Amino acid sequence: MRKLIIMTLVLVIALAGTAVAKDKVYGKGVSKGDISKISAIMADTDGFQGKTVRIEGTAVAVCSHRGCWVEIASDTEGETLRLKVTDGEIVFPKKVVGEHIVAEGMFTANHVTKDHKACSHKGGDGEEEAGSCTTYYQVTGTGAVVDYK
Repeated sequence: MRKLIIMTLVLVIALAGTAVAKDKVYGKGVSKGDISKISAIMADTDGFQGKTVRIEGTAVAVCSHRGCWVEIASDTEGETLRLKVTDGEIVFPKKVVGEHIVAEGMFTANHVTKDHKACSHKGGDGEEEAGSCTTYYQVTGTGAVVDYK
């Protein structure tokens, strides 16, 4: 009986040592503090411009080439916000899609001007439209935590 108890304890200790943490930290991780809703950020892009934010949601897409960005679903259906990291410093695997992610970084607006190759559309009279053709919003990330199921 004593051998059985000792073997059971050894097995329990061995299994406890092999338990895998569900959370995976990328980059610097995420500091403690309030999490901003993506919908609140997108409703006040000027107010959040250049500020450090913490966001959370479900990862709905990831860069398939270098793992350098993740699209995170907002609390508002159909809305997302891109988390962009420095290429090679943080690499998100494709398996993050569908997982819960908390991320931190600086919120920025990227204005693509008419001179950029992405802005090849013309105005109604054949002239190029003046100014910015589109604006992309993103969080330039320093870290994230993914809660794998």
